[in-house]
Amino acid sequence: MRHSPEALTAFAEAATLGSFSAAARKLGKSQSTVSSAIANLEIDLGLSLFDRSSRKPTLTAHGRVMLGKVQEILAASNRLDLSASQLAGGLEAKLSVVWSDTYQSDGFESTLTAFEQRFPDLEFECLIAEHGDLVALVQSGRAHIGVVGAQATYPSDIGSATIAEQSEITLFVAANHALAGMKDVTPEMLAQYRELRLDPFQGRADRLMPAARRSWSASSYLMLLEMAVLGFGWAAIPRWMVTRFAVGTLHELDARGWPQRVPVDAVWSRQRPLGRAGTWLLHQMLAER
Repeated sequence: MRHSPEALTAFAEAATLGSFSAAARKLGKSQSTVSSAIANLEIDLGLSLFDRSSRKPTLTAHGRVMLGKVQEILAASNRLDLSASQLAGGLEAKLSVVWSDTYQSDGFESTLTAFEQRFPDLEFECLIAEHGDLVALVQSGRAHIGVVGAQATYPSDIGSATIAEQSEITLFVAANHALAGMKDVTPEMLAQYRELRLDPFQGRADRLMPAARRSWSASSYLMLLEMAVLGFGWAAIPRWMVTRFAVGTLHELDARGWPQRVPVDAVWSRQRPLGRAGTWLLHQMLAER
């Protein structure tokens, strides 16, 4: 930078502590060194930062303005040093996590809050995908960690572990749908109405779904929810999503075999070791098993 860090620090300390001698003691410098550094800074800036007419120097109006600017520069310099140290120590430059809409929990939201506090300057990216598409993002390196409804098998280069919390998926229709008024809905009854299904749907929930007479598909649970709200058919949707986005507009079916509890896995690439932030986040997700 144009102005020496030593001069900026000397000025900030002298202004904060109220004297050149106090700043010198804190910095382990002689008073003359601190005084010279501040005088040179004043020359470089073309401003008088201190009024020296009395025994105790006081900030001028210009000095008060410059103090705030200097403190911003010093804080940015500290962040730069910290970031360099963290990167050299194995912290990722960026962490990308992809998860399925199957999963949402208060516990994971608390984990993200703790993550933000622990790694405040790390770039963090959230992606949404489902099933095979999600695993492919982790395989390719596009995402470091994935959170997905548990799969029966994974590719050999994918590591996996089941996290503590499960997701709950159940069947919903619009409040005015013909199925909404029925009790003890059977697979045969469901088969008479349009199914709204996630495509591709490779999770556990499809094992108990009947073969519908006709169906529509969508690439995300949120799109399924919107189609169900419009009355186009019945759909298996994560309960958390309906609770958050469709209370009063969707009706939960009294259907045999539902709701379903779906285990959730965290997945990562065996070919690309996680850095400090990714390792910490993964451990937190698995900590309560």
